[in-house]
Amino acid sequence: MMKQPVLLVLHQQNSSPGRVGQALMRMGFPLDVRRPALGDALPATMREHAAAVIFGGPQSANDTEEFVKREIDFVGVPLRDEKPFLGICLGAQMMARHLGAAVSPHPDGHAEVGYYPIRPTADGLAVCDVWPDHVYQWHREGFALPAGATLLAEGDTFSVQAFRYGTGYALQFHPEVTHAMMCRWTVRGAHRFELPNAKPRAAHFADRPVYDLAFRNWLMAFLNRWIEVPGHDAGTQPDIKGVAGSA
Repeated sequence: MMKQPVLLVLHQQNSSPGRVGQALMRMGFPLDVRRPALGDALPATMREHAAAVIFGGPQSANDTEEFVKREIDFVGVPLRDEKPFLGICLGAQMMARHLGAAVSPHPDGHAEVGYYPIRPTADGLAVCDVWPDHVYQWHREGFALPAGATLLAEGDTFSVQAFRYGTGYALQFHPEVTHAMMCRWTVRGAHRFELPNAKPRAAHFADRPVYDLAFRNWLMAFLNRWIEVPGHDAGTQPDIKGVAGSA
């Protein structure tokens, strides 16, 4: 039987779902890519979709553009329909906003651009028993833990790094980023390196071979747990080697 597609919400014309999209395709899920910022509609129910992911972007969850408000409202659809939802960076901040939590810059203006350490909580270890020491970040705003949410991972600069609420998960960091995506981001977003606490471009590429394998393995385990693929568990990892752009 054909699996239902996973709805992927991207924010720019050339944005990519990266490793998340690659892994979902290897699991057998068709991808339904929508770009509300460019006029695409979002469904009123999850009847035709297995899950939904809202990715990152240059926007803020505090922006007043109509599509930002629509995406924040949409977070409630998979939560209501009890379908898996995943928010990554901007998507996580939208989930936090939907649940009534504040999204704001660091009080000292600090950003996280590059690899930074995180620490799983006991609840996070119940989701995946092994987490990476460092994860790839690209943001200058963070979010508070929404009321009723479960903290899964914390960090030093921005304390809330991952949480769960119902069938939804929020990740402040970027597990989807491939080497090709990192090359593009560090060129097109080079102005971000000027922000306080940001890592220089060279550090991104020096750190990637140190931290990426553990990060990639964690993503595969997490996605299996998140989407609850029949025949898989959190310890079974779909192989994304050989998929274009997976490096």
